[in-house]
Amino acid sequence: MAIPFTPVERALDWAADTGLAVALTVLTAVLVVRFVNWGGGRITDRIDANYRLGDALVRSEASKHRHSVAQVITWVVITIVWIIAIVQILDRLGLPIGSLVAPATVLGAALGFGAQRVVQDILAGFFIITERQYGFGDTVRIAITGAGDDAEGVIEDVTLRVTRMRNSDGEVITVPNGQIVKAVNLSKDWARAVVDVPVPATADINRVNEVLHQVGVAAFSDRSLKKLLLDEPTVMGVESLGVDEVSVRVVARTLPGKQFQVGRALRVRVAAALRRQGITVTPDLATDQGEERAE
Repeated sequence: MAIPFTPVERALDWAADTGLAVALTVLTAVLVVRFVNWGGGRITDRIDANYRLGDALVRSEASKHRHSVAQVITWVVITIVWIIAIVQILDRLGLPIGSLVAPATVLGAALGFGAQRVVQDILAGFFIITERQYGFGDTVRIAITGAGDDAEGVIEDVTLRVTRMRNSDGEVITVPNGQIVKAVNLSKDWARAVVDVPVPATADINRVNEVLHQVGVAAFSDRSLKKLLLDEPTVMGVESLGVDEVSVRVVARTLPGKQFQVGRALRVRVAAALRRQGITVTPDLATDQGEERAE
């Protein structure tokens, strides 16, 4: 091959040799990443289809775990593909990896603190997945380092580095896994709806308990609610005493993630039943829907 002498000839020679190889490497990496994303999407869609087309009202723990694992594997494979592509491009450009050891050492020392954060996030994400703390579709409340308020919502994506969730306002919250201090899973195995009924201190508590028991029996007999309940709602009795009011607690075990729906339905039934009996319910009738117990 004739040795090019002009800059144009050198550029054309570089483009025909090195440039073409780099372009093909990038194109191959992009195609592989697209294929991996497509394959991962097909797998998660099939997992979700088993839930949507089945008779189950909630996702099983196994399906939520499989969905999360599929997302993590997809993320890891894509990361590996890009790392391999970058190494090959550097080699094509005549920058051997061995010669980059010294600069990489300096850069690693400069970015050491940030690298520690990344490693911490990845390790935390690994344990979240392997320990099945939560998965796709779970309703969770997460305490974050340095944040005043907890983040609560439905998990949409779990990778080794971050957890993405959508709250009740439709906002997407992204939390690095290493900054998660505590994760409360509100939809694992089963949940509990807790309804505290405030009534006047002068009310007949025995009568109130009887009315609330009847509400629980009627709720468990209702087809629309019975499929969400694991057993009949229970009247726990007086929970707290005040100067002007008494709080009576009703609890119900529900399917995971259904405690909110059941709690709202029970509040409506309780208010209507007490009103029919001439018992006034104070305005702060509330449900502690955050409590959850796992078997």
